[in-house]
Amino acid sequence: MSEAHRSDPVVRPVTADDFEQTLALGLEAFGDLPEGMTRPTAEGFPGPGRHSWGAFEGGRLLGRAVGREYHSWWHGAEIPTCGVAGVTVAAEERGAGLLDAIFRPLLAEAMERGEVLSTLYPTAPGVYRRFGYELVGALETVELPTAELQGVRPPIGVRTRRGTLEDVPAIRDLYTAWAQEQNGPLTRRGVSFTATDQELLDDATVLTVAADEADRVVGYLMWTRGRGYGREGRLTVEDTVAVTVDAHRALWRMVATFAPVTPGVRLTTSGADLLRAILPSASWQVVEARPYMLRLLDVEAAFSLLRAGALRGEVAFEVAGDEYCGTDGAYVVRVSPAGVACQRVDLASSPERPVFTPGGLALAWSGVQTCANLRMAGLLKGGAGSDVLLDRLLRGRPVHIRDYF
Repeated sequence: MSEAHRSDPVVRPVTADDFEQTLALGLEAFGDLPEGMTRPTAEGFPGPGRHSWGAFEGGRLLGRAVGREYHSWWHGAEIPTCGVAGVTVAAEERGAGLLDAIFRPLLAEAMERGEVLSTLYPTAPGVYRRFGYELVGALETVELPTAELQGVRPPIGVRTRRGTLEDVPAIRDLYTAWAQEQNGPLTRRGVSFTATDQELLDDATVLTVAADEADRVVGYLMWTRGRGYGREGRLTVEDTVAVTVDAHRALWRMVATFAPVTPGVRLTTSGADLLRAILPSASWQVVEARPYMLRLLDVEAAFSLLRAGALRGEVAFEVAGDEYCGTDGAYVVRVSPAGVACQRVDLASSPERPVFTPGGLALAWSGVQTCANLRMAGLLKGGAGSDVLLDRLLRGRPVHIRDYF
């Protein structure tokens, strides 16, 4: 059937009856399952906290995407977040606008659930900019020379030991203490994080904790030894958090003991990791980067969840060009001792008022770019009188991501 005569696809939620088609389309897009991974089953599909939408023609699945229920930390608040995952279109159908048809109900449903943001890991960022997303960070895998870790200074009052089930609650608390001071990390709580303490421990190949003199856990490191030794040997650190410099030192001196058999250590990290201020070497080679994109679904809620601190003032701005989530319009943000309040208002456009594109607003709100930079990129136009206040309100926390979805 030619493109000119084909009927519009039916877009609907994907159900358990569509499981085999969904699995096949995913394998086509992302490749075979990794070695040792068990083939998924239809039981419980699509799973808790997952909302899958597909485009069908004559019962055949042409494309699909999944909205996942998360909360993420931004500006010190837990923000309801729709994580978009599993986006794929059959090879012969790409470029026909199917993603447009899928994203509209997916994002509308997320807004109905009260989700304020949407984020995703793109393979082609340009595809998602038309939906209002913009790049705000990246999840990276970096490689460090193991031998150079031997220069880490000895810790004071902290030792390492093998983690146990009794340590898992403390590990969860450590992650939260770190994550709430950043912009971007998932909270690792809620319907999409249901692993018990035992399951979390079982998923870690090895768990090492750093404990102070009172045996209080002040850091942890989840790692996998991997195959082989010698030139090709690698140790992989999947997750690590430490709340003191001596905890960092204790953990990484332990890793350094593998230098005779693993020349390299691979670490999952993001952004300007403070670990670089503790390690003695400048060696930090990025071997893989997964870009991370964000858009606002609810502008009023996103700004009203900010913290005022000592800042005071009022700013009005506009959003223009959002064809998918209806955020176009004028907003007034008031920053007072009572907090931050954002209200959508009925105001005629004014050349004195700043006007953001959806992507520009994502970059400003996430604290990734200043208003001046957004103006240079054409993502912010209009009056610049409020730029200083907006920059001061939105900047201040580094962007970090630790979970891939």
